[in-house]
Amino acid sequence: MDEYKKFVLSQIGIDRYVLRSNSNKNNNLNKVINEDVLIQIPPLKKNINKQSESNQIVENRQKPLNWQTLTSEIKNCQNCILSKERKQVVIGTGDLKPDWLFVGEGPGAEEDQQGLPFVGNSGKLLDNILLSIGLERGKKVYIANAVKCRPPGNRPPILDEIAACQNYLHSQISLLKPKIIVAVGKTATVALLGDDKTPLGKYRQRHLKFQWNNFSNKFLEPNQPTIPIVVTYHPSYLLRNLNDKIKSWEDLVLAMDILNKQNNG
Repeated sequence: MDEYKKFVLSQIGIDRYVLRSNSNKNNNLNKVINEDVLIQIPPLKKNINKQSESNQIVENRQKPLNWQTLTSEIKNCQNCILSKERKQVVIGTGDLKPDWLFVGEGPGAEEDQQGLPFVGNSGKLLDNILLSIGLERGKKVYIANAVKCRPPGNRPPILDEIAACQNYLHSQISLLKPKIIVAVGKTATVALLGDDKTPLGKYRQRHLKFQWNNFSNKFLEPNQPTIPIVVTYHPSYLLRNLNDKIKSWEDLVLAMDILNKQNNG
């Protein structure tokens, strides 16, 4: 391993690693990203796909979908109890024509104050993880959350809250048109894949796809291409489980390989 790779790994706290042989690495990679072995994404659960107020808002939308319309809708959203105590909504930040879309859980206290996703210690770790694969905020990267308002006490969002924001997230994806999506943590995985039963670890190291036809968003442009998804751990989890940082880095290496294959396709 060259010195630069050692340096970027050190930035996310990885100083122990086992080098794999090239032959094994390539075989494993081909097995993971080969189109023939893509896993089937389960259908959305009823409590996620229900006709929430946010669904009705976008069904009744008169103007073409654009950032101004979407931002106004999110800022004025009163679809769940999270709107009652928020200081501000956290829509997202970054390049509006990204290659990468990172979707996190929901705002914490600092995000609620600043109106930006992934600030504080989790944000610093995410920045270092991005650096480890040659990325940085705002440069071909957009960062959003599955839920736009802070849950009380920084608890995980419940299913009804994820459902209330789901069409807003899908609207963002439609506008951004990223080349790949990284689901950061359990909540993002539920919002994107519609499955709240499968442990996050079961989705790691898999080439998943965001299937537009899984959802009932009639406002979306027709015939949009599927988008690759890679699932990984949330930085707040990694701060509590330091040994799993290497797994998160491996997930992003997989995402890079998928994206490179797509670009060279």
